Amino acid sequence: MSAHCCGHDHGHGQSSPVYRRILWIALAVNLAMFAVEIGAGLAAQSASLLADSLDFLGDAANYGLALFVLGMALQWRARAALIKAASMGVFGLWVAGTAIQHAVAGTVPEAPVMGAVGALALAANLGVAVLLYRWRDGDSNMRSVWICTRNDAIGNLAVLVAAAGVFGSGTGWPDYIVAAIMSGLALVGAFQVTRQALGELAHTRAAPAE
Repeated sequence: MSAHCCGHDHGHGQSSPVYRRILWIALAVNLAMFAVEIGAGLAAQSASLLADSLDFLGDAANYGLALFVLGMALQWRARAALIKAASMGVFGLWVAGTAIQHAVAGTVPEAPVMGAVGALALAANLGVAVLLYRWRDGDSNMRSVWICTRNDAIGNLAVLVAAAGVFGSGTGWPDYIVAAIMSGLALVGAFQVTRQALGELAHTRAAPAE
């Protein structure tokens, strides 16, 4: 992010009661979808569904952390964003490992289950993304929330594409490829959030305390 973005505190937005309610809604939705997808992913032997389920769990934890630091000084919100960025990076590496494991084993997931659950997850994430869109350009804490939600919606679309690919090809390669893409999205998102959060921390050290 540019120095202009990092040099301004968007605390007035992050402390909004509306934003707080949206985070609670997002937290509940993500916990529910984690339960649905972890069961479906295990039953269907789908690397992309398992990856998406853990993404929902990680996002639920991130929404909870975002709620905890609402109203705190910018440096604390930036530090929370660094924690979330680290979790996104770990998730990305785990998904990459899972995709490789499934590719080596030659696992062929159940396409109908992937499609049905992927469509449900997409609807859930699109709903949350619409609610959060207004706050997409806030501080690193708010931006990390938006990036997680955006990546989830993209990942859900990719799961649907993978389901169609598995159904049409009879192989698991579309599933492995989509899992790898989701890994890349998580790693790129982690880098973006880390860069902005570090810029905000540098700004708070150079400026008077909030």
